Amino acid sequence: MELTGIHALIEIVVQLLFVWLAFNAIQGFHVERFFKHPPRTLPLAIVLAATAVGYLCASFFLNIISAIGNLVYLVR
Repeated sequence: MELTGIHALIEIVVQLLFVWLAFNAIQGFHVERFFKHPPRTLPLAIVLAATAVGYLCASFFLNIISAIGNLVYLVR
């Protein structure tokens, strides 16, 4: 039971870390330069895009780590 809680905590931390990394990466592009008059909802779009990209990257990372951990069963 305790291991499940630790696993959940690690997943939450990894998800938030990747969303934060994606947010910083998207802000580095200075998306507002592509618009003559940036829409008011542009910051929200950036946050949503960072959440989507961060979630996808974190899911990929967690799945790769899980797959590497399951390689032990290949040798048994």
